[in-house]
Amino acid sequence: MRPSSPPPPLVQRAAQTLGRSIVHWWQLLNFGAQLLVLAGERRSYAGAQWPLVAREIVRATLPNLWWFSLLAALAALVITRIVVVTAQSYGLSRYALEMVIRVLVLELIPLAAAFFVAVRYALPAGVEIASMRRHGDFEAMQREGLDPARRLLVPRVVGGVFAVATLAAASGIVALVLAYFVVHGLSPWGLPGYVRTVGHVLSPPVALVFLLKTLLFSLSVALVPPASAMATGAGRGRTGTELQGLFRMLAAMVLVELASLMVNYS
Repeated sequence: MRPSSPPPPLVQRAAQTLGRSIVHWWQLLNFGAQLLVLAGERRSYAGAQWPLVAREIVRATLPNLWWFSLLAALAALVITRIVVVTAQSYGLSRYALEMVIRVLVLELIPLAAAFFVAVRYALPAGVEIASMRRHGDFEAMQREGLDPARRLLVPRVVGGVFAVATLAAASGIVALVLAYFVVHGLSPWGLPGYVRTVGHVLSPPVALVFLLKTLLFSLSVALVPPASAMATGAGRGRTGTELQGLFRMLAAMVLVELASLMVNYS
């Protein structure tokens, strides 16, 4: 019986790449779950731990809130005006506000808030963690009897989650207010109809999906970069750490967005 020929080199490389990807994603999920458990413990916010958490919350949220709210307001004005004028030209004015709320508030703002926090805070935080790991800061804390994951990683995770949720909520409110002024101006007479339209679009199932999607976006942004920095090893440079964290974070966000679209529009 003739021995079977070995698989081609291309197939071998593809299999090895797939195996490494599965291992890396498993490490990422495992470490992210550990961070999530630590972030849910009461000890992570007690005593000297709370100032560390509060500092990261302020650092992640305050500098980004004003800039993102301003950008969201400008985008809301432009998109709402375009949608309203286009709907009027086709005789579909009554659907304009629903379209604005669905596209802008439910889809674009949470995704943009997550990406904004990721670029401005989460990915640089992942690079900081990888740098501290390379310089032996984790081992030094362990020798002092401290938990480096609780002191260094948990505050950044909580800061990222809080920042995404705050930016999405604040910008969504700004977009809803500006959409009313674009359509009805300063007149208060359109408020009852506008409230009914918002309530019709944000039905309980849609609102629940929106909240879950925002939460999953915030968890993806907050957990993936630090977990990726820990899982990929200490030997990678700054660029490699950023690229690994960015790729894995975007993959997680795309999966969350696809799942929400399937639930909302299937």
